[in-house]
Amino acid sequence: MDLRHLPSVDAVAGQADAQALIAQFGRQAVIEAIRADLADLRAGAKNGGAPDGASGARIVQRIAVRVAGQFALGLKPVFNLTGTVLHTNLGRAPLPAEAIAAMTAAAGAANLEYDLESGKRGERDDHVEDLLKRLTGAEAATVVNNNAAAVLLVLNALANKREVPVSRGELIEIGGSFRLPDIMARAGCRLVEVGTTNRTHLADFENAIGPKTALVMKAHASNFVVRGFTAAVAEDRLAQACHARGVPFVIDLGAGSLIDLSAHGLPHEPTVREAFAHGADLVTFSGDKLLGGPQAGIIAGRADLVAKVRRSPLKRALRIDKVTMAALAAVLRLYLDPDRLRERLPALRLLTRNLADIRAGAQRLRAPLAQRLAGWAEVSVVDCASEIGSGSQPLQSLPSAGLAIVPVVARGRGGALNRLARSMRALPVPVIGRIEDDRLVLDMRCAEDEAALAAQFAQLAPPA
Repeated sequence: MDLRHLPSVDAVAGQADAQALIAQFGRQAVIEAIRADLADLRAGAKNGGAPDGASGARIVQRIAVRVAGQFALGLKPVFNLTGTVLHTNLGRAPLPAEAIAAMTAAAGAANLEYDLESGKRGERDDHVEDLLKRLTGAEAATVVNNNAAAVLLVLNALANKREVPVSRGELIEIGGSFRLPDIMARAGCRLVEVGTTNRTHLADFENAIGPKTALVMKAHASNFVVRGFTAAVAEDRLAQACHARGVPFVIDLGAGSLIDLSAHGLPHEPTVREAFAHGADLVTFSGDKLLGGPQAGIIAGRADLVAKVRRSPLKRALRIDKVTMAALAAVLRLYLDPDRLRERLPALRLLTRNLADIRAGAQRLRAPLAQRLAGWAEVSVVDCASEIGSGSQPLQSLPSAGLAIVPVVARGRGGALNRLARSMRALPVPVIGRIEDDRLVLDMRCAEDEAALAAQFAQLAPPA
């Protein structure tokens, strides 16, 4: 190809279709895309190739794809059909409408740290502290950006350069390589391992508490279960031992349940109020797990300890923004109306969905999906098991129903399933399922908007 025949940047940009792109995306982005495309054509010609598509019209077609990709949203809604309701990789708890409205309202100028009555500087925790005190029984509360930050802040503020006894059976590692011993090291305190992996007794803690002890921490083993020859110290007994020696007792509760889930037919999960009833001085927990709100880490408990945590220089580095604060406050207010909580809080509603309703939805969606995959795969309604997710009740499952997709090919079925899963992820609203037992399973527990899901199925083509 003669490089002299390539159109100029101005010639390409002057075309009507290019002008339309400039109107939509801006001149700079389009000009940069044109230059990049022309550079690719020149490089191909110099390397001995004879690339076609050097006309201005073909160049505009390519830059349209390039620019649209640059402006496409990287963070987008998806259909979570994995069967894990509080899926960490998919954003954990879906937010209620009240929280979304509150986030939008707070997106502009807002009284985040401004006292409207006095006209002076305020405290951002004021927007949620009274709600948290009322819902948990705590004397005070503060909020940071996630529960790992809450643990880090508590340890650094209360135990820097001092000792913290923890049972060996609770030295947890959770997703993202969060390890409690590593967090303790970063917080500046010294871990004192107590007991053994499977058995820890009260005497182990009593022997470990000494002049250098800052606090005793109990970590909720949320993502694993130890069975068999085991022993753990009851929280109330451990709290009594700590208080007798003048040492604070801190519980890292993790999941952050504010209500007794067994009242809704779910496995019981320790609540924040129960932790205080057992004698905890501070409790840390997540806002985006069983609480059903945005990502946040909540520290609640004794007023003097919370005040000390607030004074830590780390508090400012770990604080949440106005939009998250607005969402958290909106979710906490829903708990003031327990009679309507299930219908208004999506996380609780999805976890407690009736199996018959889930199966009926799967049956309604089977036909349109089977039609799109006719001749390529068989689609059937199957029983399956959902899980709560985010480390909550790791051995407990929730009976559910879904769609199982099995390619008709006998050989290369694994590759066919991977191509189908990729095609579903490429839909305008990606559909995320799970591959197991040589089939792609779409668990329908979280598929509340059947019409929107059916619309995505209508755009699905059998993978090549």
